[in-house]
Amino acid sequence: MYTTSQPDPVRLEIFKNLYQFIAEQMGIVLQNTAASVNIKERLDFSCAIFDSSGLLVANAPHIPVHLGSMSESVRSLINDKGDTLKPGNVYLSNNPYNGGTHLPDVTAITAVFDEDGKQVIFYVASRGHQADIGGITPGSMPPHSTTVEEEGILFDNFLLVEEGNFQETLARQHLSNHIYPARNPDQNIADFKAQIAANERGVQELRKIISQYGLETVQTYMKFVQDNAEEAVRRAIDVLKDGEFTYEMDSQAQIQVKVTIDRINRSALIDFTGTSKQLNSNFNAPKAVTQAAVLYVFRTLVDDNIPLNAGCLNPLEIIIPEGCMLNPTYPAAVVAGNVETSQTIVDALYGALGVMAASAGTMNNFTFGSDRYQYYETICGGSGAGIDFDGTDGVQTHMTNSRLTDPEVLETRYPVLLESFSLRCDSGGKGKYSGGNGVIRRIKFLEPMTANILSGHRFVRPFGLNGGEAALVGRNWIQRQNGTQENLDSTATVEMQPGDVFVIETPGGGGFGQVSAKNG
Repeated sequence: MYTTSQPDPVRLEIFKNLYQFIAEQMGIVLQNTAASVNIKERLDFSCAIFDSSGLLVANAPHIPVHLGSMSESVRSLINDKGDTLKPGNVYLSNNPYNGGTHLPDVTAITAVFDEDGKQVIFYVASRGHQADIGGITPGSMPPHSTTVEEEGILFDNFLLVEEGNFQETLARQHLSNHIYPARNPDQNIADFKAQIAANERGVQELRKIISQYGLETVQTYMKFVQDNAEEAVRRAIDVLKDGEFTYEMDSQAQIQVKVTIDRINRSALIDFTGTSKQLNSNFNAPKAVTQAAVLYVFRTLVDDNIPLNAGCLNPLEIIIPEGCMLNPTYPAAVVAGNVETSQTIVDALYGALGVMAASAGTMNNFTFGSDRYQYYETICGGSGAGIDFDGTDGVQTHMTNSRLTDPEVLETRYPVLLESFSLRCDSGGKGKYSGGNGVIRRIKFLEPMTANILSGHRFVRPFGLNGGEAALVGRNWIQRQNGTQENLDSTATVEMQPGDVFVIETPGGGGFGQVSAKNG
């Protein structure tokens, strides 16, 4: 099939950027047409294109935890519905046991057919974090869920568009027919439509490059782009050393990882044996999330400008024992695995490889709402220092890459006041290179609402490396209108009254190297 066995370097660069450009165009459409603050303002979404096997080719630089796991969703659709796919069909999926991450992250998948409408040649997909998808708390990020059912509505390759016809009635029924139904189905439907539009843009752009270059060339260079990413990761592996690391979480669960480098095959074995068993809490991370975290770490070790894609995974063998907290079995709760445990996996891997101290290691997930309002945000912290660099203050680290809502938009759309938002001085770990500082965020409530915090590193300090100091832990607390203070755990659900202030102090990043070595 291949027109040539070796890619033309110039053409490889053109196609690499073309594929990425298509995913970026999808993202622009999604941002512009979405209804929720979460997708429109916070940009908590990801778009990507896949080959005919469902393997990732290119993505826009959106949310890392989405990108490494979306391919699992596409492949689950192929396995489940491969024989019945038709042009004009769009499917929805968020099943954590079938390629999903957690229930709020809903993926819309569209198959791209050849001109005859007979054969699937590509897939496009967009994943958006829904502001509410049901479950026991507004915002669908319940701190204390113990089963996936308590976290909201599950879509498992649900036919949302059938041969061009939007199945709105069926979608609404699915959102409401649940023990804990979705609180704002109008907003869900609006965001689903935005995802359909984003996918349609991807389909159109792929058709454009096919008409310009021909299908055979487009498919050939998809393979070349994946091969190029694979070679880049193998080059990065060449300079790594074996290592292992155990990292404890606030719940005393632990993630254990051992990295073994195979010099001859230029590959790495990543073994999570020894990690805690599946938990009764919701800090279990679906296998797709664990894979995404590994993929992200190895992609960050590559200096070349390559798209994160399936080729990056080829040099990696990942062992995740079934029934452990990184590969749980249904119906384990998973809502925090995607946002919290993924961060711990990343830091444990950097620790094992000895390249970087821990980041804040938590997304500091804050949700609040009522029957009328539902809001979700992740709050930045400090990043860890590395071999030759300081950490960064107040930044979204590693597996999250979303924005914070502008104060004006937040206060216009919700009955809250952003009282203050500032850096948390001296919260990063000192070292030859110091970790970044966390932040302090104070939100005052103007109406009664339920607020939830789902966070980590409130007891366990983010580690320093090579003699660098650990960072300060975070802190969650409430200042009631009457002046009393209430300290909260890493995870908490509280009722807020008008005048109450919810305060979130996020952790810093760890330091790297001993302080005295700065001038050495």
